[in-house]
Amino acid sequence: MLNDPFAQLKTIQREGWSLFAPLEAVTTTTAAELVKHAGIRANQRVLDACCGTGVGALTAARMGAKVSALDLSPVLIEHGRRHAALAGVEIEFTEGDVEALPYADATFDVVISQFGHMFAPRPDVTTAELLRVLKPGGTLAFSTWPPEHYVGQMFALVGKFVPPPPGAAAPPQWGDPGIIRQRLGDAVTDIAFDRAIMVFPALSPQHYRKSIEETLGPVVKLVATFKDEPAKLAAFRAELDNFVARYFENNMVRQHYLMTRATKK
Repeated sequence: MLNDPFAQLKTIQREGWSLFAPLEAVTTTTAAELVKHAGIRANQRVLDACCGTGVGALTAARMGAKVSALDLSPVLIEHGRRHAALAGVEIEFTEGDVEALPYADATFDVVISQFGHMFAPRPDVTTAELLRVLKPGGTLAFSTWPPEHYVGQMFALVGKFVPPPPGAAAPPQWGDPGIIRQRLGDAVTDIAFDRAIMVFPALSPQHYRKSIEETLGPVVKLVATFKDEPAKLAAFRAELDNFVARYFENNMVRQHYLMTRATKK
């Protein structure tokens, strides 16, 4: 997008999220839940926006849908292509920005996003683009992290150490049903919500923390920011370990999430 005020942020996101692939295993079951929540059927045209390694796209394609998938990271797109080839399904993968989708108006029957579009800095631009490429009567469905639960609180902790760029919306706002209703506005009808839990296996809070330091975009960025400030990095790690410990039981971290579904008018 020309004159994008968040071009630098997106460059950082593109680099940080390129390391996400090892986390895809914990998102496969949630992808199946989202595809079910969206009501995807064979022969529908489906877009997986901010698709990551394509777990949602592949799940929809295996049901017989005609799937396109887009992500900011070319590294994750390549992972998705390999997944599709291995599963023997056809998915059209494209490197691109959810704030400037490279598709014509009213192209898709269903648009989904699993923990992805929420990281775009401008919710109004993102919402307009997701709805623009959706057919009237089509379904928009996405999974997000509520601000009051584990991941939303973790991002708040990260933001305390590395504040987000001025003007960029906080990702967990997309996990608040009231804010979602406001953002979708009168462009949609039949908004429905459901809640579920993602289980993240780990041997200890410290193992979990090490994993996300190496794979989760905002935490990857924080570690890089403090690479020459060991005291600040140690303080973050200590606070994060204590925080994770409150949610850690039976060698897993339980992460509550929200699913939204709406119909475009």
